[in-house]
Amino acid sequence: MKYRTFILFGAPGSGKGTQGKTLGSIPRFFHCPCGDVFRSIDTRTKVGKAFLEYSSKGQLVPDDVTVELWKEAIEAAVDAHKFKPDIDILVLDGIPRNVSQAKIMRDMIDVEKVFHLACPDRETLFQRLKKRALKDNRLDDANEEVIKRRLDIYETESKPVLKHYPKECVAVIDAMQPPAKVLFDILASVNGIKSEPAPARAAAAAAVAV
Repeated sequence: MKYRTFILFGAPGSGKGTQGKTLGSIPRFFHCPCGDVFRSIDTRTKVGKAFLEYSSKGQLVPDDVTVELWKEAIEAAVDAHKFKPDIDILVLDGIPRNVSQAKIMRDMIDVEKVFHLACPDRETLFQRLKKRALKDNRLDDANEEVIKRRLDIYETESKPVLKHYPKECVAVIDAMQPPAKVLFDILASVNGIKSEPAPARAAAAAAVAV
């Protein structure tokens, strides 16, 4: 069975986690953030041991191992009745992280929408990531070189995923907006409503007022 899926996609600091968490609180949406999957790995399992073998050496975890970990987490959620794939839509953020992972996952997920949380202002992403790292007391992640490297990796390895999916599946959302407006635009897209730019809405309101 393929899981009906929405993917939240964007650079680090674009707000994927915030929007995923909010969507996950709405009935019939199940949010699975990749970060939580890695934090809750059972290192006694075969795939958990494989992950630990690579990560403990500071090596990049192969895409097939990463996807297998994700698959186990989803199946556990189904078994625990947290995720009901017959009626729920799966909301992903942080995976697929590259085209290779997207190809491995295509037999597992039926991607209905990819929400591209676009934030072209790199300085805004810089400041968001730095603020978040300091708030969470992750001082290493607040290092500007670390942030720059993460953004560069996104551009070279992750962003090509957008072209992997049909253009009609990808909805571009302005991630520079306040979180509530980003959520509004996501839900409008889900419901097939074309979200108008702020000036257009203001003009429409003025016309109604007249």
